[in-house]
Amino acid sequence: MRKGLKRSLLVVAGLAAIAAGGTVGWLSSSASGQERRYAAPRLAGSNRPNLNGIWQAMNTAYWDIQDHSAQPGPVVALGAWGAIPAGQGIVESNEIPYQGWALEKKKQNYEKRLMVDPADFSLGDPELKCYLPGVPRATYLPFPFQIIQGSNQMLISYEFADASRLINMENHVRPPIDSFMGWSNGQWDGDTLVVTVTDFNDKTWFDRAGNFHSEELKVVERYTPISPDHLQYEATIEDPKVFTRSWKMSFPLYRRKEPRAQRNEFKCVEFTEELIYGSLSKKAAAR
Repeated sequence: MRKGLKRSLLVVAGLAAIAAGGTVGWLSSSASGQERRYAAPRLAGSNRPNLNGIWQAMNTAYWDIQDHSAQPGPVVALGAWGAIPAGQGIVESNEIPYQGWALEKKKQNYEKRLMVDPADFSLGDPELKCYLPGVPRATYLPFPFQIIQGSNQMLISYEFADASRLINMENHVRPPIDSFMGWSNGQWDGDTLVVTVTDFNDKTWFDRAGNFHSEELKVVERYTPISPDHLQYEATIEDPKVFTRSWKMSFPLYRRKEPRAQRNEFKCVEFTEELIYGSLSKKAAAR
């Protein structure tokens, strides 16, 4: 009796293991097969994938692009308002290869992130002052952005600070000056949009944790459709003045599906005038 029961239990356990293994294998092959087989709808009149839409990152990288624990906010009186949520980073291997001096600079940036001096535009987090967010930071701020795709140019319009940038798919030239959002030249690698962004100034950060770059920053972005409502985003970061080697961040972007989904305006300059301009602000002048 006991031998029969034991034999039955072993058979059941074996079948369960086989079933579980088969299920996992089926899910794995199904998922990978689906990713391999997915072909995005084509842009009308072309053989290129249609990336038009309103997209948004769903992560906490805007606080810190590396792994981070929950932390209190900078204003104790606000309690949980403004507190920093825990989150997984988006940096490959969770490591940013700073040069020694640059790592110290990053720590100083964090310590002084809430400081503002109208006479020193380099002090404090650029987001606090409503500077244009730069690339790739604009991509993972907690706001939707819109991709508008044409045949030889693409426009990405961001909600924060009403920022935008053109991606030149042809006529790849260099700009006359550096800028916050850099200069974007694009090309296709199969169904992946590859954008090389150069000619930045050094006035933007990667996050609120003080991660930064110099004017030698170069970003290579990759936007890959992986389902009707998802793009896989990758950004390879190069800056020989600040880092010892190139490094990468990656995360999915999600299509906003609400019937009334749109990219709204968040023109925040008016909220920061007194911080930036001090006695020269409109409010101060009116007193």
